[in-house]
Amino acid sequence: MLTTSGPTDAQVAVAAARAGASVVRDMYGGTPERFDKGAGDFATAADLAAEKAILDVLRTLRPDDPVTGEESGATGEAQAARRWLVDPLCGTLNYAAHTMLVGVNVALRDGGRVVAAATADPFTGEVYRTGAGRARLLARDGTESDVTPSSRSRLVDLNLDPPFPNAPGFLAARLLTDPAFTARFRPRVVSTTLAVAWVAAGRRAAYVTDGDLRDSVHFSAGIALCEAAGCVVTGLDGLPPYTGANGLVAAADHETHAALLAMARAQAEG
Repeated sequence: MLTTSGPTDAQVAVAAARAGASVVRDMYGGTPERFDKGAGDFATAADLAAEKAILDVLRTLRPDDPVTGEESGATGEAQAARRWLVDPLCGTLNYAAHTMLVGVNVALRDGGRVVAAATADPFTGEVYRTGAGRARLLARDGTESDVTPSSRSRLVDLNLDPPFPNAPGFLAARLLTDPAFTARFRPRVVSTTLAVAWVAAGRRAAYVTDGDLRDSVHFSAGIALCEAAGCVVTGLDGLPPYTGANGLVAAADHETHAALLAMARAQAEG
């Protein structure tokens, strides 16, 4: 609920994510119009409409803040400390194929840190959110609870979507045939960064991707959720995230993280 003195940044992130999720849910089904983005990528009419709904919330509640949206690009002062990062529909390929595995990501980067974030699941009604160093799950019925990471499931989501900027040194697909990986974990590929929030909530043991994630509209919310929940979050090189084109290993605990990092390093060493 928004406070009488005005919403906090975390509340704004939740409101914006929910606005986008409502559009995604309402437009689900049928054959949405597609807009080609090149290299096999595309947006749908739902991506555009959801982003508009999110931007409407941000412009109303934080009119002076710059925004980077996946579909509309960057607005506002380029060097501003505060910037909202918006991914209105993460899992467009799933959505267009009538598969209910998508997320709506909204994050606020202030300086070098993401200080508020929300990832909404349009079809369960759940919203994962963080602000003031806590990660919480807002259920459809309005109840709220802390999230707790866990590696018990042994499920590890791998991002197999091209391009592969860290190849040939690292390819997530090679983990699928790594005997050490298959002996310990069970791979999953849901093709949406909703799975990063699942790591924070204990529904996945880990998430692995490559690429440069600085100011990423796709990953910033999930990384912030995992960090606030107490997950172990680094790049593929073991360095803090956002320090370069070093990808992401977000794991429920140190043991899981160390195992995945060792497998990634073994790839790089050939």
